[in-house]
Amino acid sequence: MKFQHLSILVISILFSSCSPKPFQEAKKIQDEKVQEVTEKLDINLAPVLIDSLGNPLKTSYVPTVNFGTRRPDFVIIHHTAQDSLALTLTTFTLERTQVSAHYVIGRDGQVVQMLNDELRAWHAGLSKWGNNVDMNSCSIGIELDNNGLEPFSDIQINSLMILLTKLKTTYNIPAANFIGHSDISPKRKQDPSILFPWKKLAENGFGLWYNIPNFPPPADFDVEGALRRIGYDTNDLPAAIIAFKRHFVQLDLNPVMTDWDKCVLYNLYRKY
Repeated sequence: MKFQHLSILVISILFSSCSPKPFQEAKKIQDEKVQEVTEKLDINLAPVLIDSLGNPLKTSYVPTVNFGTRRPDFVIIHHTAQDSLALTLTTFTLERTQVSAHYVIGRDGQVVQMLNDELRAWHAGLSKWGNNVDMNSCSIGIELDNNGLEPFSDIQINSLMILLTKLKTTYNIPAANFIGHSDISPKRKQDPSILFPWKKLAENGFGLWYNIPNFPPPADFDVEGALRRIGYDTNDLPAAIIAFKRHFVQLDLNPVMTDWDKCVLYNLYRKY
């Protein structure tokens, strides 16, 4: 545990030396919070457990030597819905905003890392994917500098895919686990927009895509069940349908499944 503490402090010092001067105050606050986290990890106390009669159970603490830091299993892609990289960096370095991401990628392709991959950023918010109800704890958040109404530049997407290649290799993230914010929060979020090139990413191993369907789904095809199998929260089925269509159809955002939409869903359902 002490070794882990030392490693994080060393990384923190290295990051501090690379941080642009306008954000030195934010780096100071991050260092303090990292230290708070690591100090808590060093408190090796046995749990206090009480049975139903109020009697304490005998407990102890024996340290294991087999452990590691958090390994992210998902990558969640966002657009910033702001007008510049500088504005987003400012937003993510103010404590009152309570939002953050691991990476921000500018329109010009610049990649800015804001938090170590193995720490928990606050980017997903209230979200769910499959049985995961705390996506912040198992994912890396990437924000693309984009207001949500404009196409994503080729240089920005190229930088994104270079970064995704590194993350996929480093953490062995499955192709299906590269998804969007609206996928995990269909009632609240719309990012990345319908202009995001999910097909291009899938062709490079980041996310799944459908083959051109050559046969329709069966007459009893369960749309809601298929959406759940992919990972969507269907408690609000119209919202889940819109999120699905925003990612995979990208033509209309009507909460009604057309025959084509059902063919696409069936094709993806078979892949999952």
